[in-house]
Amino acid sequence: MSNTSPFTPADSLAALDHAIAARATEALSLLARLVEAPSVVGREQAALLIFESACGGLGLQTRRLPFSSGPVDDRRAGVAPDTSLVTPNRFQVLATTAGSSDHLTLLLNGHMDVVPAETPDMWTTAPFTAAQRDGRLYGRGAGDMKAGFAVGYLALAGVLDTSPQFFDDRSLGFLAVIEEECTGNGTLSSIVDHGVIADQVIVLEPSDGGIMIGGVGVLWMDVDVVARSSHAFSAHQSPNAIDLALRVVRGLEQWAHHLLETDPDSSLTEADSPYNVNVGRLTAGDWTSTSPSTARLSVRCGYPRSWSADRAEGEVRAVIARITIGDADFPQAPLVRPSGLRAEGYALGSDHPLVRGLAAAHLDALGSAANAFSLGSTTDARIYVNDFATPAVCYGATAHDMHGIDESVDLASITSAARALARFILTRFAADASRDSIAADVGAAC
Repeated sequence: MSNTSPFTPADSLAALDHAIAARATEALSLLARLVEAPSVVGREQAALLIFESACGGLGLQTRRLPFSSGPVDDRRAGVAPDTSLVTPNRFQVLATTAGSSDHLTLLLNGHMDVVPAETPDMWTTAPFTAAQRDGRLYGRGAGDMKAGFAVGYLALAGVLDTSPQFFDDRSLGFLAVIEEECTGNGTLSSIVDHGVIADQVIVLEPSDGGIMIGGVGVLWMDVDVVARSSHAFSAHQSPNAIDLALRVVRGLEQWAHHLLETDPDSSLTEADSPYNVNVGRLTAGDWTSTSPSTARLSVRCGYPRSWSADRAEGEVRAVIARITIGDADFPQAPLVRPSGLRAEGYALGSDHPLVRGLAAAHLDALGSAANAFSLGSTTDARIYVNDFATPAVCYGATAHDMHGIDESVDLASITSAARALARFILTRFAADASRDSIAADVGAAC
């Protein structure tokens, strides 16, 4: 088999699928080890070392990319976590093929950070124990998105097992980043500080058999509400800080409910409620028999793709002002501060060559069409699309209960996604080789 062939003969594809199936248990083991290396934001390094070792085992060249924690002086960045909450000397990992140069043709991206699992007693099995049952692997981050690393590993292993020299002169990167869940600063740093960019990017987020091409804007804000404090025996005389905080939440929810009417977006027709307001945390009070005088809301607001992050922040501030100004129950205006994600909405056209090529690979591998869709959330694909004019989509396994209790991933979907991804890799590089061959022929004729 030639390195420059499109790699489409039936016997070659059968060999590819066989190689992927043969490595499936190995990929599952990698996923289990990643899940059992807790990598909540700020403590991602143990899982990154596992990824680094696995990529080295495939013969990929690995490099650690130092990551600076703390505030980032870049309008595209999110508000970084407090440095007291993160470990020192953080890094990210880039693995590249033997033929890679400073310019990558294709980049596979995934985030190693996961959200906390602070209620382990509610899980069927411990959140950081990889538990396999009913065709799924359970554990925090199994679906979002450590399964993506298994998909990428399995696809690359299949290609290398069937064509060991394929990447000798081809440039592909496999990147593991951090802080996707809270800022996006990991992917941003990989580009700005380390120059990791490619012609096309596939973010290996779970996509449930489809291709995610867009997402809404997402803004995090902390809202501090103040009330008059009193002994519990007189608590009925005025609303406490929790009561007032809930008024703010209800007002934000009503505002968000009407955003689709005021800013319609045809790409979100499949999303039931794309601009959700979510209170992820509420802290209040200091004593059981004292009416709480302070409450802090950690709020996530979705917003339209047509808005900038600055406009979204201004809109949220204006809504809170309308709710509270003139209301005598509020002794002072709430303090509103950005606290994490300042992610602007994004979308790649459904007819883009990257989308068409990946859809064709999916159809060839699985015999079914891959729906292109946008979601009421965000991914690091936005950074490539919005800020660096680089086409990027999300494609991966089928996840269940992401961020929730008993998070899991469908194991068969990992193999399925890997088969499609491997086909895309082969045809993507074959297309480049074909163009180079044509250019050489033209040059010789001239």
